Amino acid sequence: MTPLSSPPAPEPVQLLPGQGFSGLVQVAGVLDADEARMFVECGATCLGFPLRLDTHTPDTSEEEAARIIAGLPAHVTPLLITYESDPGRLVDLARFLGTAHVQFHADPEPETSAALLARIRNLAPDLFLIKSLIMNHPDKDAFAVMQALAPLVDAFILDSFEPGTGALGATGNTHDWDLSRKMVELSPKPVILAGGLNPDNVARAVRQVRPAGVDAHTGLEDDSGRKDRDKVQDFITRAQEEMARVPASPRPAHGS
Repeated sequence: MTPLSSPPAPEPVQLLPGQGFSGLVQVAGVLDADEARMFVECGATCLGFPLRLDTHTPDTSEEEAARIIAGLPAHVTPLLITYESDPGRLVDLARFLGTAHVQFHADPEPETSAALLARIRNLAPDLFLIKSLIMNHPDKDAFAVMQALAPLVDAFILDSFEPGTGALGATGNTHDWDLSRKMVELSPKPVILAGGLNPDNVARAVRQVRPAGVDAHTGLEDDSGRKDRDKVQDFITRAQEEMARVPASPRPAHGS
């Protein structure tokens, strides 16, 4: 793959509770400080730290993640990506890491998720909460989950299910982008697209889905499991260029 030229420093993406956003580019799965530095140099607006997971092994320890986050520049947002379903422990982990942004992947029934998210909101109203929606799970209605949880979150992220492992995200698999576009159009909150994105498909994904942001993890890795700088740079550049050309779908009139 021929690397593209480095993009200019990105405009900060402000993720504030109750407010919309656009142009987010997240790289998830930070192994160490060297990778984090490279993601920042390539222009990532958000770095995702998967911790306390159901299926996958965390990329780094909680202690190392906290050290990395403490060294990030102010224009880069760290996100805790987690399946931690105890509200108190989740809030404590976010505070320990030094982030006010949480991507919540625990996937119980919508009523249980709503209760958990309400408790998190009560404990930490300053947290920016993103809820994952799994688009190709045979037993889950992502649209019904979105309707039930929209009042309790600040954004959604659309991700893919892996039937063989049961993984809900970080599968390397895409899902139906036509359905994703409908979810974006109907959601009262901003929607981030994830699931199998890489430098070769991200521009097409942005054109087709028109999300408020994109996220990549395994699609940027080399054979060793580390992120490949050329892939990261190409992904970020192509995502930013396409999102500048194709604005995110507007929120429905009834959205909050």
